[in-house]
Amino acid sequence: MSPEYALYGHFSEKLDIFSLGLLLLEIVSGKKNADFYRFERSPTLAGWAWELWKEGRGMEVLDASVRENAALMKL
Repeated sequence: MSPEYALYGHFSEKLDIFSLGLLLLEIVSGKKNADFYRFERSPTLAGWAWELWKEGRGMEVLDASVRENAALMKL
């Protein structure tokens, strides 16, 4: 669920794109967005991924099995 919808109840086409991105993050990371609400630093999967990206550690978002396959594809 996008922050705009959760806070204000507004729905738009952009929210579909946000949800799709979140679904893709769940698939490649092997983590659920709901699992992040118990952490203080990054309350969402998107927040966690963004923090890693800003720190230059974006590949850490990927689940180990996805990372291994991605490394093989680079060869």
